[in-house]
Amino acid sequence: MFDQVRRRTRFSAAVQMLEVVYHSVVRDVRKQHGNAFLALGVNMLQIVIFVAVFYVMFTLLGLRGPGGIRGDFLVFLMSGIFLYMTNIKALGAVMGAEGATSAMMKHAPMNTIVAIGSAAIGALYIQTLTLLIIMFGYHVIITPLEFEDWQSAFLMFLLAWFNGCALGIVLLALQPWLPTFTKIVALIYKRANMIASGKMFVANSLPPYMLAMFDWNPLFHIIDQARGFAFINYMPRNSSWEYPLIVSCCFIVLGLMGEFYTRRHVSVSWYARR
Repeated sequence: MFDQVRRRTRFSAAVQMLEVVYHSVVRDVRKQHGNAFLALGVNMLQIVIFVAVFYVMFTLLGLRGPGGIRGDFLVFLMSGIFLYMTNIKALGAVMGAEGATSAMMKHAPMNTIVAIGSAAIGALYIQTLTLLIIMFGYHVIITPLEFEDWQSAFLMFLLAWFNGCALGIVLLALQPWLPTFTKIVALIYKRANMIASGKMFVANSLPPYMLAMFDWNPLFHIIDQARGFAFINYMPRNSSWEYPLIVSCCFIVLGLMGEFYTRRHVSVSWYARR
């Protein structure tokens, strides 16, 4: 009888929810490493090592300038590796988001949608900072960067992140039911995309029988389209950005439906099997 009821407008409720999301993002980023700068440094080191290994491999095998793309070879490598890393990092972050039985869900404003969104935004934050720092360093130290359409290329970067989040939501919804299976699927997806993502070649250079082996993969389309926006003399004919966008939206809908169903039936004992 002594409780004081405060009426909140929709705007104040939205501001409070954004504040919860902000603090959740900060917590999620710092959860990867106690020092946010070290977490960023580790991520940068992973990408630099990836680029260096592929650069040496392509140089030793004499495969420089694949697919007839005339331009900066390192930009060709980074356009594939950045999008691949962003995709799998987003998938791993969303798949590892706080579940319905997490201790964080005991706090009233917190819910699983906020946890998923925070994990996704945290992954995007780290990958975007890594992209900007490495590209800036390359532009200043090595050679000036030139992109045919950098805005559209960045949209492909966001699409790779969105696709990873969509797949992560589906696996997150399945994880309480099939914990071992989802881990195996995620591992196979990450390993298969080392080749199936097409970051080492371009779609225009593939014969039809090989193209059929890769064009099912949304990430293959995203990387090929990104190179079309990055290089003035490459026009992707065998890929489209609409296909990964439609597939990602379908996975988002299915994943959220599955997450809602799982949240209503979840049990604390399930997570003992993880």
